[in-house]
Amino acid sequence: MALFRTPQTVLFTRDIDRAASFYRALGFAEVFRTPSSGTPIHVDLELDGCRLGLATEASTRDDHGLDPIARGQRAAVILWTDDVRSAYELLIEHGAAPVRAPSPWLDRLLIAWAEDPDGHLVQVVQTVE
Repeated sequence: MALFRTPQTVLFTRDIDRAASFYRALGFAEVFRTPSSGTPIHVDLELDGCRLGLATEASTRDDHGLDPIARGQRAAVILWTDDVRSAYELLIEHGAAPVRAPSPWLDRLLIAWAEDPDGHLVQVVQTVE
């Protein structure tokens, strides 16, 4: 019997509306928010069965007594694609900061790196043959 199920990653953010808009622009669909009206404290988005949560830094601190860090390269969202160059351009168009332009890796992948508006790394990856 499995003890765990339905893994999810949550990123902490200072501006949840901006962060949610960024990931929706990349194709993630919003599947949960609380509260349902006004500025949320938590939003869940989903893409291809992968669930990504966004939680406000303030709510995480005030509601749960934790000390979240809402900026910097602490985690990476990895997005597979058939066109890394176009995907990288799309990231930049929607407010991501460029980190590393598309380049080959492991003789079979093309990858690029950017930072979302909160500084979380976003990597786009393509298999090349």
